[in-house]
Amino acid sequence: MSTEITPTLEKAVAGGRLTPEEGLRLLESTDLLALGQAADAITRRLHPGPYRTYNIDRNINYTNACTAVCDFCAFYRPPKHPEVYVLSREVLHQKIAETVELGGDQILLQGGLHPSLPLEWYEEMLADLRSHFPTINIHGFSPPEIHHFTKLSKLPLKTVLERLKAAGLGSLPGGGGEILVDRVRAEITRGKVMTDDWLNVHRVWHELGGRSSATMMFGHVETLAERIEHLDRLRQLQDETGGLTAFICWTFQPEHTEMAHIPPSGAFEYLKTQAVARLYLDNVANIQSSWVTQGEKTGQVALFFGANDMGSLMIEENVVSSAGTVHHLTLDSIRRCIREAGYIPRQRNVFYQFIDEDPGPDPDAPSPPPAAPLPSHSLPVLAAGGS
Repeated sequence: MSTEITPTLEKAVAGGRLTPEEGLRLLESTDLLALGQAADAITRRLHPGPYRTYNIDRNINYTNACTAVCDFCAFYRPPKHPEVYVLSREVLHQKIAETVELGGDQILLQGGLHPSLPLEWYEEMLADLRSHFPTINIHGFSPPEIHHFTKLSKLPLKTVLERLKAAGLGSLPGGGGEILVDRVRAEITRGKVMTDDWLNVHRVWHELGGRSSATMMFGHVETLAERIEHLDRLRQLQDETGGLTAFICWTFQPEHTEMAHIPPSGAFEYLKTQAVARLYLDNVANIQSSWVTQGEKTGQVALFFGANDMGSLMIEENVVSSAGTVHHLTLDSIRRCIREAGYIPRQRNVFYQFIDEDPGPDPDAPSPPPAAPLPSHSLPVLAAGGS
């Protein structure tokens, strides 16, 4: 272990809270193995059982019309573009029915910032989907969308969220986070929610008893210090509300975007950043691997760099694939990745509760490398979920 970062890593592993300066020092380090070892130690402390989890859901983009201009997005279309669509109710039903048939319990429902769909349209859609598929959780509408709804409806944020929740919204995704620093957001997007309002969507949703996830897209115009600032804002929010169930980070995919000149970050930078996130976010129970952007092998290795979850089967995905990054894993592949890492795969819901039967130990499965005994450390019960 590097002597320069050893005291900081030991502090984190022992349950101490890192300062922004210490987090930045870790991100500046090139000692990937030391960072991974420490992140893995914390993951084992938080999730000492023999399980690592996955989810089965479908990412449904109900529209690609968007009034925001994001230089990093290859998916959206301006509202009057000939390729603009809004999915019909029949198509939505078909997509959800296919998800249920594959064992899914959730849909991730997101779109662009459509300029004219009223709040009532979203309420009717939620109520219709809930009535036809009562067992499916609707993990829907990113904070930029919710903020957009308040502008169109001229209603308070709390009212908008209360109405969506009453109509059937189950949980909020952390999309549109990119980097939660206004300098970065202003440089890469126009017409989209800024940092404080993005965080406030989560805050108010949590105050209503809801749960949500948080994300970070990095490797573009941000500095390392700004990555830490992003993590710090999330940690502060979690201190306040305890409503974040998980954190997911991924590298910017530049192909087919207005930022295609930026060299893509590789596996080293991804694993390092995820490991530091695990070390820094001491109050967020779950870290999700991003095999969708990184591919199977790096997604599997991420289980040793702070992740306790392989993410979703992702029956359908449109945004990342629009940028030219297309990785596909079958359910068998996801389970195999977990088994090869020495763990038992378990299906979970958005709240990280197991929803399958415990398969019991696999006598032929390899064991993960041994970890040193660690001191106990607690997280908020509502964030810890079932794994």
